[in-house]
Amino acid sequence: MARTHTPLKPRSIVWAAVIDLVAVLVFVLIGRASHGEQLDAGGILTTFWPFAVGLAIGWAAAQAWRHPLRLPLPGVPIWLITLVGGMMFRVLSGQGTALPFVIVATIALAILLIGWRVGAMLVTRGRSVE
Repeated sequence: MARTHTPLKPRSIVWAAVIDLVAVLVFVLIGRASHGEQLDAGGILTTFWPFAVGLAIGWAAAQAWRHPLRLPLPGVPIWLITLVGGMMFRVLSGQGTALPFVIVATIALAILLIGWRVGAMLVTRGRSVE
C-alpha cells in the first residue's frame, strides 16, 4: 500500500528554519566560549552574521522550504553552503579563517545542521510528514 504525500504545514517550515538558525547560534556561542571570548551581543553578532547569511543562501539554493526535514537534500547543501558562505563573509569582513577553525566549523556545523535532521528522520520514520 502506497503512502500518500502530505505537504508540510507552513509552521513546520518555519520551525525547520528556526532550528537551523539556533544551530548556527549554538555553534557561535560554543566557539566563542571555548576561546574565552566575551558573550556580549556585539561579539556574538559579529561572529554569527556571516554564517546566518550563508544559511539563508543555503536555504534558497537548496529550496529547503520544499522538504526542510530531509537529509541529503536540502540538509547537506544547507550545511556546505552555510560553511563556505560563512567563511567567505568572514574573509570579506576582515575576520579570520584559520585552517583549524575551518576544520572545527566543518565538523560542528555538520553535527548541528545535519544532526537534527537525522533525529527528525528517526522520529518521523514511518509517518508521512513531507
